[in-house]
Amino acid sequence: MSDNPFFATSTLVHELPPFAEIREEHYLPAFQQGMAVQLTEIAGIVADPEPPTFDNTLVALERSGALLRRVRLAFDNQEASDTTPVLQELDAVLSPRLAGHADAIHLDPGLFARIDALYRGRAELGLDAESLRLLERHHTAFVRAGAELSAEDQHRLRVINAELAADEAAFRQNVLADTRARAIVVGTAEELDGLSPDAVAAAAENGRALGLDGSYVLSLKNFSNQTELAALGDRALRERLLAASLGRAAAANGPLAIRMSALRAERAALLGYPSHGAYVVADETAGTVEAVDAMLGGLVAPAVANAEREKAELLAAARADGLTELAAHDWAYYAEKVRRTSYLIDGDGLRPYFELERVLHDGVFFAAGLVYGVSFTERTDLVGYHPDARVFEVFDTDGGSLGLFLGDFHARASKRGGAWMNELVPQSDLLGKRPVVVNNLNIAKPAVGEPALLTWDEVRTLFHEFGHALHGLFSDVRYPLFSGTEVPRDFVEFPSQVNEMWMTRPEVLANYARHHVTGEPLPAELVERMAAAEGFGQGFRTVEYLAAALLDWAWHTLPAGHEVTDAEEFEAEALRRAGLAVPEIPPRYRTAYFSHIFSGGYSAGYYAYIWSEVLDADTVEWFGGNGRPVRESGEIFRRELLARGGSRPALDCFRAVVGRDPEIGPLLARRGLG
Repeated sequence: MSDNPFFATSTLVHELPPFAEIREEHYLPAFQQGMAVQLTEIAGIVADPEPPTFDNTLVALERSGALLRRVRLAFDNQEASDTTPVLQELDAVLSPRLAGHADAIHLDPGLFARIDALYRGRAELGLDAESLRLLERHHTAFVRAGAELSAEDQHRLRVINAELAADEAAFRQNVLADTRARAIVVGTAEELDGLSPDAVAAAAENGRALGLDGSYVLSLKNFSNQTELAALGDRALRERLLAASLGRAAAANGPLAIRMSALRAERAALLGYPSHGAYVVADETAGTVEAVDAMLGGLVAPAVANAEREKAELLAAARADGLTELAAHDWAYYAEKVRRTSYLIDGDGLRPYFELERVLHDGVFFAAGLVYGVSFTERTDLVGYHPDARVFEVFDTDGGSLGLFLGDFHARASKRGGAWMNELVPQSDLLGKRPVVVNNLNIAKPAVGEPALLTWDEVRTLFHEFGHALHGLFSDVRYPLFSGTEVPRDFVEFPSQVNEMWMTRPEVLANYARHHVTGEPLPAELVERMAAAEGFGQGFRTVEYLAAALLDWAWHTLPAGHEVTDAEEFEAEALRRAGLAVPEIPPRYRTAYFSHIFSGGYSAGYYAYIWSEVLDADTVEWFGGNGRPVRESGEIFRRELLARGGSRPALDCFRAVVGRDPEIGPLLARRGLG
């Protein structure tokens, strides 16, 4: 296919993929050619008659695979953001092939011999710090991928990796299909009593988009406790909504979860680890299973106690409605009632102050300018991968073009749930690349001509995901391996969580929190009440999160050979054993739709969110108490941490900013656990 747009470097700004030219049929040939070309490049490195040097081995390895990188980044984003049956079939076909391709590189004995020789003599190579780290990280990656195993064990490893890749693709497709199928359809607006008028209109627009004109459709979000539970007055509808959420993909994905955890445990044993969890954390900042156990286990009792105190408040409110007990589908509803009566805060009443365009431009972009000095210009002449995907050019403090940011904010049937950041072009000085990054969210799309009004949690998500985007945009490294968010999994959420602080910064909040009709600012007394209410609900949120994190940990600390026969029974027992069997608070994700850990790269790593929050809470205190102007502090955070990517050990980056090791006190105070 001579017209395949992937076969040449894009000529668009910062090599933005030419989405206007890309068609579904271009992907498979580009993948096939990309894998073939990279294997030829690897063979050339191995066959080089010259002794291994840093340039002819490591730099050559970093330069390899340009075509495969282009097509894979574009495909991965589109398959998640705007999938089709063709793309899903390709995902199923390509996932095991790509796993095999990675194994072909990591298990190439000639290539590893060259890297190993350089590694053993690294002290005499005279490498600068980033180059030495590149050598060390590649050597570690090859060893962890099985380069030192026997031929027999390597063969089994290849089989396991291919099977896991196929299972991961099946898992995510099952979640997407059943999430679509379990959308709640109602026939009248009256049934949605309690939802705001714009939320009802969005449900009608969702029905229209799904071919159900005249109906109102509540599509499920990727997490357990659906946001509408806080507002719906119809208790039976709340129960129906939560049941639909909690039951997703159980029949299809329960057996897959059992199989995948067993395969991961077997692979870990082959590589010399007692469990998949031990294998994962050995290369993270946590370092050991014991460190993660101590962190998560130490939070359980105070979190549950906090949640019990909250439950007593909610039950008192529920009794006023004639209820004698609180069910899981009641918690969010009565939490909202208590929030209104105790703190005089109405969640739906806040939404008119958080209109998407204003939050984006006068909140998220404004904060980035305030802290880092960057600016943004929408490029309507550049085409995204979907009509909803908008392109912005990012300009640095000197006026030079820093990179591109794509924002794809609205939910649709072709998009997986949740919110995330992807790279379309990773930054690299070696390859002469500037960053192109994308944020995906799932904000309900309003009717044509109507504004998109956000919940407070959606405002937080917008700031959070943009923190990931800044990590990619500010990347200033030489080698692709270290670009942007290529950092340990239990560190990657740290910069994004830090970026959430700016949503409540007085000068930022005042700039974006304005009524979308009148332009009036959010009343000062309401801001004060929001601050007072910040700790309310932390018990629920912490228990919900810890239940998911410890569920992940239970699946992935199983030893090889341990047999699980029923996924739901395993889940229930794991939560009971962890002290988190709280009927009114389901885990944020149940096993069958826990895509983070079974198809999203977070296996044995969901603990990362609260592990990173230790660093985040500590850094927020540093920003507020170091005596420097915000702009100066922002420059330090950018230079010493965001720009470094994976080119320096993660905790060294933290220490370079804060000046010491992290402390847990600020996190405990934030979560009401101190």
